Parts: sequence; structure tokens; C-alpha cells
Amino acid sequence: MLTRRQSLGLLAAGFPALHLRAKAAPSLAPKPLVFAHRGASALRPEHTLASYARAMMDGADFIEPDLVMTRDGHLVVRHESNIVGTTDVSERPEFASRHRSLKIDGRIETGWFTTDFTLAELKTLRARERLSTIRVHNTRYDDHFEIPTFEEVIEQVAAQSAATGKVFGLVPEIKHSTYFNSLGLNPEAAFLQTIAAHNYTRQAPLELQSFETGNLGRIRADVLSINPQARLMLLMGERKDVPPDLLAAGQKTTFGDLMTPEGLKDIRRYADVIGPSNTDLIPRDSNGAWLEPSSLVTDAHRAGLLVHSYTARPENHFLPAQLRNNAGDAARNPDGMVAELRRYLDMGIDGFFTDDPALGRRAVDGRS
Repeated sequence: MLTRRQSLGLLAAGFPALHLRAKAAPSLAPKPLVFAHRGASALRPEHTLASYARAMMDGADFIEPDLVMTRDGHLVVRHESNIVGTTDVSERPEFASRHRSLKIDGRIETGWFTTDFTLAELKTLRARERLSTIRVHNTRYDDHFEIPTFEEVIEQVAAQSAATGKVFGLVPEIKHSTYFNSLGLNPEAAFLQTIAAHNYTRQAPLELQSFETGNLGRIRADVLSINPQARLMLLMGERKDVPPDLLAAGQKTTFGDLMTPEGLKDIRRYADVIGPSNTDLIPRDSNGAWLEPSSLVTDAHRAGLLVHSYTARPENHFLPAQLRNNAGDAARNPDGMVAELRRYLDMGIDGFFTDDPALGRRAVDGRS
């Protein structure tokens, strides 16, 4: 007979055939989930169909498309509305006049923005590697792939699921909600319309993310009416920062406030999961070395929240100082990333985002 914790975990994970980890600290999920962060972005340019295909081949449980809006109201997949660092737009003379500066989520950004383009115009651009000095190997794929729509990602995941017999979850993030709504665009309505229109997203594991609090509360019931097994995740920014919707409303509640036991209880009203950074689990000093772990995982579980942390990356540049090797800042260090993840897993996290799902799979499955 299942224990209460096991029953909660089976319900939370959305996968019927998962098993409990024997050595992990208490977790609300039966087996931690591997979320492909922008696809397999350590191996292919982020948010391309090639990156998602590689992630599914490499054992990801969930695929992450970040969602931004076009001028004509379509959802396309980019990490932010500013596409200067992830496309060839700066080399396209026909779009030179659209270069400008905007204030988004309280910060001034300069570049080219999806809201100044129609979907047809964006489809003429080509994707490029964001971290070109660290992931030089990915630059060989520059200009090979177009910007996908949310619908195209859903169709790709559904096709791969049908071909392999494995059910892949989707973990989309609505970006810049308050900003887009200020322009008269409605990413929440577009998201709901899209997931309702596809058989796959009405049935497959689905976890909606946002760094904003208000939009999760507004559409929670609608999401669950379309896909009853869906979960909602509040992503956690820097502890000193105010969530963009609260900032726009003149409020002062910070992400740090939301990470307290009282704040976590409040989050549980509208979300099922928190998505903290790995440095919220174990802070680092000015040299990047691990300090003492926080109590965030335990506190979140006590509030009834799952914990899906971000982002595990395989290069020395991103690893805690204790796990880096001598191969150089940009060098891949697979053993270091696996060791980092296993420490978080032993703290009881329920899942994690990674740029290299094959290594994430190795960490979860206990392979050397």
C-alpha cells in the first residue's frame, strides 16, 4: 500500500511508472524530473526545433518553450522579446530601423523586439547561439534554424511521443506578461487558446511557469479546465527583486519575501511549484564557492509546494568553485555538473532544469 507521500508524489509527477529514489531527502515527487532548459541548449542553439529534438533523444522528461508575443498576437519561442542575441536580426538591413531601447520589467534594454515584428517577418530570421564564446561548438549551427511558434513545438513533441511511445511533458513559460498586456497584447489568452486547440496539451503533463504572481492566479482555473493534471510554477528571481507585476503595481514584496515560510504558504494559493535558482538552494560566495545550504526546499515542501530548480549547466563557468576542473572556464565538465545535481537531489528537489538533459538523466538514474 502506498504511503501518503508516495500517493502525493505519483499525482504530482504526472508519470505512472516512476519510482522513488532510495537515498534522497524527502521529496514530494516519486522521482525527480529532468526539464530540458530551452531544449538541449548546451548542444544546440536554444529554443530551436533541433534543440528540442536533441533533448528528447537525450532523456528529458519535459521540454521548455519560453513564450513571447509578436506584433500580430502570435506566441513564438524565445527567451525574451529582445532577439538581438539569439538571431541574425542585427545583420538584416531591412530591419535596421527597428533597433531601439525599451523598458521591460523595470529594466532598459536595447535591441530588436518581437513586438515590432509580425510572425511572417520573424520567420525570415535565423537562430544563433547566445553563449557564442562559451559554446563555440554550437555556433556551427548558426543560421540553420528559424524561430518556432508554440504550436510548432507542441506538434514536434506530440510527434516524438507518438514515434517513441514516451510521453514528454511541456513546461512553457509566459514571459513579460505585464509588459505585453500594457501593449494591448494578451499572452495568457493566446496560451489558453493554443493548449485548448491541441489534443496533446489537453492530456500530456503540462506545467506553466511565470516570474509573475498575478497571471498564474488569473488563469489557474482555466488551465486546469483544459488539462486537469496541469501544474503552475512561480519562478523565483533574485531575492532582492520584486516580481514584475508587483513592481508595476507599486508594491515592494520581493522574491526573498516570497521564499519565507509565510510567503511560500501564500504562493500555494495559486501555484503548485516554485522554481528557484540553484544559488537559492546553496548560496555561493564572491568566488563562486558553495556556502551553507538554505532551508528553501524543506520550507517549500512543508507548504505543499514542489521544487523545480534552475539551471544545471555542464561548463566550468557555471559550476560551483568546488566542482570545477582545470580544463578552462569554457570547458565542458560533465562530472562536475552531475556532482552538482546530485547534491541538490540529496536535498530533496523534485526536478530541475538543465541545458544538458543527458547529464541530468545520468544524475537522476544514478549512472556513473
